Amino acid sequence: MRTFLLLLSLIGQFSLSIAQKTEFKVEHFKIGTTSVPAESEVKLVLGERFQQYNWYPKSSKDHLDKSIFSPKSAKFSDNGKKLYIQSLEGYSTSVYSMDSMERTKVVKHAFNSSHANLFKNDENTVFDYAYRYRTSNFNSFSGKPVESTLSHNGKYLWITYYRRSFDKNAISPSAVAIMDTETDSIVRVMPTGPLPKMIAASPDNNFVAVTHWGDNTIGIIDISGDDPMQFKYVKHFVVDYRQKLNFKPGVKVNRDVNCGYCLRGTVFTPDSKHLLVGRMGGGGIAVFEMDSLNYQGTVFGMQSNIRHLAIENDELFIGCNRTGYVQKTNLEAFLKAKESNPNGKVTFNDWQGTHVGYGVRTIEVTSDGKYIFACVNGKNKIVVIRSSDMKQVASIGADSFPVGMALSPDNKKLVVTAQGKSGKGGGNSVMIYDITY
Repeated sequence: MRTFLLLLSLIGQFSLSIAQKTEFKVEHFKIGTTSVPAESEVKLVLGERFQQYNWYPKSSKDHLDKSIFSPKSAKFSDNGKKLYIQSLEGYSTSVYSMDSMERTKVVKHAFNSSHANLFKNDENTVFDYAYRYRTSNFNSFSGKPVESTLSHNGKYLWITYYRRSFDKNAISPSAVAIMDTETDSIVRVMPTGPLPKMIAASPDNNFVAVTHWGDNTIGIIDISGDDPMQFKYVKHFVVDYRQKLNFKPGVKVNRDVNCGYCLRGTVFTPDSKHLLVGRMGGGGIAVFEMDSLNYQGTVFGMQSNIRHLAIENDELFIGCNRTGYVQKTNLEAFLKAKESNPNGKVTFNDWQGTHVGYGVRTIEVTSDGKYIFACVNGKNKIVVIRSSDMKQVASIGADSFPVGMALSPDNKKLVVTAQGKSGKGGGNSVMIYDITY
């Protein structure tokens, strides 16, 4: 069985490498660009931008911002008044006021001995993870921020680091920062497994799940109290097998391919009883039961290469990167199908979907569940899908190459980050679209 699962993962990664040969086009769009068709039930307008590729913008709404360096993801505060942008290569989080449309702070993810108070009891690892090729000063590093989530009614913003700066192949423990959103200051840094990307907090505020893209595992943190220094790991989930990281010393490894199941999309069900994790490599959605902290197996049957998961109004939505599909299903039916074989493989085929183009990255769903926004990296566009029939109703251009998105709590603004591609250009752009329905 393990050989078969490894084969599935390799097939998925091979297909991904073929798809990555797609010709990518560098594009930039003017402030005021509108979505098409003009008569659509949903209309988007590119209203504002923070960027570092055009030092002499013509529009007053097009802001030169040197803190924007390979922006990976975006997150609104719970009240929608603040916006947080994670710049991977900038090792920083940029904070913006949505009222004034001005940057208010840049939080640097750089640590040395003067920051010892942020690391409880000098903690630098968790579970049985060991450092490769480093023997001391583990907590002196810069972190490359990837994704974020909010907990405690928006009080804390959790930010995952792709890797510590000294860990070139992302094979040693990384970390997650906890930021107090009242002061926009880091109050604790916790170790993680290798290469954490997605992170999610349970609605009941009992757990945070840190999904390790690097080795098929998820770390579960108990956050049931209010003091961040009391948060602690309580479980190490493993999806089928733990990826070995015995790469040869001195050899550069592409960890976006050498990642096992490449776990990515992560979401808790609204009742906090289950955790769902998408497998970009090998396909399927891994299901975990949170009362018993038990892995229940994987559900197959949807499109492969799942990158993002979202839940709204009793429906589960997925974005599939390589195949270019956005799909949805009834969450209760999905979970009941899994219960038919509680600890094994299940095939569930009851999905509705639409093809939007190669490279579906982040998806966002309006709070009423009526519309889905899909970020299409390979086509430099945002597509709007009507949830009731999964029909595409609008689209708008996005600076190449769009990857992250955040929808404001009132559903009236959509933020899109363009990260760029190595050797191809693009990126260094954060676009803010105004939405009318």
